Amino acid sequence: MTKTLEFERQTKAMIDGLKSVCANYGLGNDGNEFKIITQVFLYKFLNDKFVYEVKRIDPKIAGAENWEGALKAYPSKQYEMLMMQLSESTARISPDHFISSLFEKQNQPNFAEIFDNTLLDIARENSDIFSVVTNSGEKIVLFENISKYVTDDRDEFCKAIINKLIHFSFEHIFGEKFDFYATIFEYLIKDYNTNSGGKYAEYFTPHAVAKIMARCLVQGEPKNVTCFDPSAGSGSLLMNLAHEIGEDRCTIYSQDISQKSSNLLRLNLILNNLVHSIPNIVKGNTILDPYHRDASEALQQFDYIVSNPPFKLDFSDFSADLDTKANNERFFAGIPKVPAKKKESMAIYLMFIQHIMHVLKNTGKAAVVVPTGFITAQSGIDKRIRQKLVEEKMLAGVVSMPSNIFASTGTNVSILFIDKENKEHVVLLDASGLGTKEKVDDKNQKTVLSREEENRIIDTFNNKEAVDDFSVVVSYEEIEAKNYSLSAGQYFEVKIEYVDITEDEFKSQLLIHEENLNKLFERSKELEGEIKLGIGSLRYE
Repeated sequence: MTKTLEFERQTKAMIDGLKSVCANYGLGNDGNEFKIITQVFLYKFLNDKFVYEVKRIDPKIAGAENWEGALKAYPSKQYEMLMMQLSESTARISPDHFISSLFEKQNQPNFAEIFDNTLLDIARENSDIFSVVTNSGEKIVLFENISKYVTDDRDEFCKAIINKLIHFSFEHIFGEKFDFYATIFEYLIKDYNTNSGGKYAEYFTPHAVAKIMARCLVQGEPKNVTCFDPSAGSGSLLMNLAHEIGEDRCTIYSQDISQKSSNLLRLNLILNNLVHSIPNIVKGNTILDPYHRDASEALQQFDYIVSNPPFKLDFSDFSADLDTKANNERFFAGIPKVPAKKKESMAIYLMFIQHIMHVLKNTGKAAVVVPTGFITAQSGIDKRIRQKLVEEKMLAGVVSMPSNIFASTGTNVSILFIDKENKEHVVLLDASGLGTKEKVDDKNQKTVLSREEENRIIDTFNNKEAVDDFSVVVSYEEIEAKNYSLSAGQYFEVKIEYVDITEDEFKSQLLIHEENLNKLFERSKELEGEIKLGIGSLRYE
């Protein structure tokens, strides 16, 4: 544990050092700082992972006093053979592209150009495995020319970056697991997922919510399954789901309209040993143009789906294009109207729910974050979706979360669990009373669940337990009788507490109530008189 904490401290210190370099060259809080920090971090990670894997393959390298020199001395054919033995998750890097090689070259003329070309060469050589694709099939490679974001002293900027990378190695952390990398990833992007981070930032899913969704979805030990998120963001939901299933037993698929989010998800996959899924990461518009299709060009169906979709978004430029026969089948409950005066308030999450239901396998399971108002709306698309979930018996349950579980939005949220094989009872759970409030900044606070509270939610849901004022287990018929409401509170039993008292005690209580009522009536008459006098004194002037 002590070693893990020390590795975490060193990693965070390196990230802080990179941010300090950016600030010193005028890029602090600049939109391009994010690109530089994440790409340099990734270069460092891939470089050290390469060294780590090569040392495992070749004892000569592991035992060499100068491993860089030993590798550079390899004949080209022998080096190629070494590359062929590397796992798919390890980027192929030539000796000239090592961080140590750049460190040695930092005093050469035009060092910024050398630095940029190194990153571009690595991206090109690893394009097949490490590229994200767009809807049109274009590849978004690992790295770009990052010194272009600096207006002056580019050589000095790149030297400063290299000097932050050379004195610390990731070699010691490749044995760490999901929880370690989740912490590092959240620290790496924390400054780019705040309210100032753009309209997608507020949908960054808290770890507790992602954990509850994954552990309530996955039962047993599934193998060779597909996992999909149609609004993946930086991938926290998918990472938790893959960790729960087992990274070697699942393949990740995603789509997200944000290039920034797609690049973050790629980084997340690399950190969490899911490189094999990178070719399935798509930058594109899921609602307008869903990318993933099977051999017959029909929309691909998935075993597990998780999503925290944007609740509201201006989709007015595309809404008319969705009115097609294929989309009418996909959006069976309808397409939300675009508000005339506030276009950004279109309830786009309703389209994501319908899309998820459409691409979920007949044996599939899904978990979707929804505004809590969705579970009780008495008309419209919301109700039609719930009606289909109930009538076709494909609902596992709902967990209503505490307020402010998302620090950046005041919207109360619930988790909708879909299970196409659940033909019997449904669990409705009200966790709104759990958690403790913590201040985030001067404007925001968030609700934090303890580990015990997380486990209470998960265990109650998975065991289908009915707990007083916390959870109910109901039939589809009961839900239909309640007008398809999925709010646990509407099913809680109303309890009347009876207290045994004597006849004398009853008479005494009754007398007290009569006296109190008489006093109130007398005061009422006094007030009536005062009001009349006040009205009578009014004069027109």
